[in-house]
Amino acid sequence: MIANYFPGHMAKTKREIIENLKLIDVVVEVLDARIPISSHNPDLDNIIKNKKRIVLLNKSDLAQENDTKKWVDYYKKNNVTAVIVDANSGKGIDLSIKAIKDIMKEKLEQEAAKGKIGKSIRIMIIGIPNVGKSSYINRATKKISAKVGNKPGVTVQKQWIKLDKQIEMLDTPGVLWPKFQNDEIALNLAFTGTIKDDVIERTEVVYELLKKLSTAYKQDLIDRYNLNESDINNNIAELMELIGQKRGALVSGGKVDLEKTARIILEDFRTGKLGRITLEKVK
Repeated sequence: MIANYFPGHMAKTKREIIENLKLIDVVVEVLDARIPISSHNPDLDNIIKNKKRIVLLNKSDLAQENDTKKWVDYYKKNNVTAVIVDANSGKGIDLSIKAIKDIMKEKLEQEAAKGKIGKSIRIMIIGIPNVGKSSYINRATKKISAKVGNKPGVTVQKQWIKLDKQIEMLDTPGVLWPKFQNDEIALNLAFTGTIKDDVIERTEVVYELLKKLSTAYKQDLIDRYNLNESDINNNIAELMELIGQKRGALVSGGKVDLEKTARIILEDFRTGKLGRITLEKVK
């Protein structure tokens, strides 16, 4: 249903990341708090290797708060610092900057003991497209430093950005990997808008999203679309038709426009109008 998605500029970005890692002290990976596993590029594990790493769980305002806290604990158990962030509102920005300085504190003290004072901390911001890297950078620097867009893959050039007197950031374009491990990961990326809508079959994607939500977030569907509990059953096609009717997504003759219905449901999910939803839970 979803083809592998690896535009040419992403292959170039991967090479640039490898080339520039020798300049970097800390790798900061931005993840989508709703899908921490699916929004992590597994190729980067082999690239980063032993570099210090911090995870930012961005878009936390769209995810279940308790689930996000469980992910923080999960990363801590795996010796990775994770910070809860909402780049749009600025939540967690200061904590993320503190975490970067804390992880480098011992090394900087060692450098100072050798007489090397005032050395900058150099960090690399990485993440898949549309995960909120540029929004985070803009908030962290308190200015429009990186071009931001609402479509995947807007950042297309390497940029060095001064975060403060102590930290310099290397921004990189979002990079996906050549082959998705399974359909579930591909679907999660399609749900959240990482994979562009023009390369997916939108109605099929929303069908799969409704299957997930009708089980784990039944009440959210009922509240958002004014449904009865009996409307949420195993017939997802009927549910989609009903939502289309409720939202007035009709064509001549009163037939439901499934494409328009799919767009409405995706927009509601992506903007949080359906509620705070975490698709990947800590196991």
